[in-house]
Amino acid sequence: MKKLLLTLVALVTLCGKSNAQLYFPPLVGSIWDTIRPQQLGWCTNRIDSLYDLLQRNNTKAFIILKDGKIAIEKYFDNFTPDSVWYWASAGKTITSFLVGIAQQEGKLSISDSTSKYLGSGWTTSPPAKEGLITIRHQLTMTTGLDYTVPDDNCKLPTCLKYKADAGNQWYYHNAAYLLLQDVIESATGSTYQQYTNSKLSLKTGITGLWYDGVFYSKPRSMARFGLLMLNHGIWKTDTLLKDTAYYRQMMNTSQNLNPSYGYLWWLNGKGSYKLPGSTITFPGDLFPPAPDEMVAGLGKNDQKLYVWPSQNIVIIRMGNSAADSSLVPVVFDRDLWAELNKFICNTTTGMASVPETNAVRLYPNPTSHQLTIESTVHRGVWQLFSCRGEVAAWGETHADTLTIPTAHLVNGLYLFTITDESGKRTAVRVLISH
Repeated sequence: MKKLLLTLVALVTLCGKSNAQLYFPPLVGSIWDTIRPQQLGWCTNRIDSLYDLLQRNNTKAFIILKDGKIAIEKYFDNFTPDSVWYWASAGKTITSFLVGIAQQEGKLSISDSTSKYLGSGWTTSPPAKEGLITIRHQLTMTTGLDYTVPDDNCKLPTCLKYKADAGNQWYYHNAAYLLLQDVIESATGSTYQQYTNSKLSLKTGITGLWYDGVFYSKPRSMARFGLLMLNHGIWKTDTLLKDTAYYRQMMNTSQNLNPSYGYLWWLNGKGSYKLPGSTITFPGDLFPPAPDEMVAGLGKNDQKLYVWPSQNIVIIRMGNSAADSSLVPVVFDRDLWAELNKFICNTTTGMASVPETNAVRLYPNPTSHQLTIESTVHRGVWQLFSCRGEVAAWGETHADTLTIPTAHLVNGLYLFTITDESGKRTAVRVLISH
């Protein structure tokens, strides 16, 4: 273990953070590049356990993108890539993005009073208190509107009552969010569907329809949106969201009342959180098994859109309720990430659990044109990782000796790993120098 940790330090020192180029699928058609989990060094012996968890919890669609390519795409219960499902509140993330677009076009400012676009009297709050509510308060769930109402989807003024000054209360008030769509329509002069089509769909291939404030699409459209957000609002070479400050605000803590909430995005690793339907602040991270940097769109009945920036990973889940029917369930997320950690077992940080061993003989080392490997693993999968944690070469072995050409690889320090059929992995450092 100590040897491997020293190896990883050397790898990081030599290379720094991975900057693998992202792949973007064509705007139309079903063509989408794929990458096998074996190529990524993931623990494929855990895939059946992952699928079992998904199936037991009423999943319909599940996709993992790595560097933009499809690594996993699985459908259940007669669902197909062409089936349509709702995003529920995970669709709030699209609205957050479109508000940013409208702001960069000069159609609105998030510091504007909401009354500028909805007119005075859109609530039954005293006029002075209503005027305090801005678009930013709608994005951050801090409008101060009364949450003790029978229907928090009701947008009528009689349902929108004063409880606290804007900015002094965090509560997941859905009607205040839904009115953001009305704000965009008023600011742009377009219907919300038209604005989505022109600013998002035509540029990214994301297709879907808004119905009663909820977005419906095919699973790959949700994956496309996750890829767009992973790349900071840039689709290939087309920068849709040029306002980098807005992007940073959207994907980070937006106020001090609930550190785990951005602009309609949920944030992990913030130390405390509030949940919909409650005023209680819970200690700890939102999803303890998940990466601290993970951001998510979350919706009723466990609609999930996860973005894992440092690993260039996007994960989406569509389906029926897995654990409970609350507005934003979180129990299933924790179970799912516990299983994902066992499957996506070869991240840069995860490699620290791979023991380096003398059971594998690799020569010559340093090498220039070819490596010869002798091991006791007669059947398994081998990978050669660059110092950036990227797979430089991989394959399956059915003998105790194999050779790997290295003339095409750039000079540097690499990590050779081999995994047997039981999932046990061993590793050896190798230096390539031409």
